[in-house]
Amino acid sequence: MNNIEDTGCCPKFNTELWDKKEIIWKDKLFIKDSVKSFFHIPLNFGSVVVRNMKIIDSAGAVNPDNIMLSDEKSMWSSDVYISVNKEISEAANEKISGTFLTKVFEGPYQNAGKWAKEMNDYVKTNGKKK
Repeated sequence: MNNIEDTGCCPKFNTELWDKKEIIWKDKLFIKDSVKSFFHIPLNFGSVVVRNMKIIDSAGAVNPDNIMLSDEKSMWSSDVYISVNKEISEAANEKISGTFLTKVFEGPYQNAGKWAKEMNDYVKTNGKKK
């Protein structure tokens, strides 16, 4: 079986590519959309992703990196960023630049607070946070 058949939608997540890495982006292109949340629990994440993937597919802008980021800006909403390989006129295009540390966490959503603290400690330990 290939990775898409294994998951039914997308390549299986390879933790080795993302765990404990430093990534440098210069104008990495994404499209941005909003997700409604209730106490940080996403309510319409699936429909937002489906809508945006249709736009990305129609524009021929699928990025092989297949990166999706979430910015939990409040308890009531978050912004989702989906990587693309070109700008799309029908979407909110955003470029992200910077140096980022990564760490993979797996488990129930209730552990998110613990993971946030662990990530802060990881960043401090690696000399990236004052």
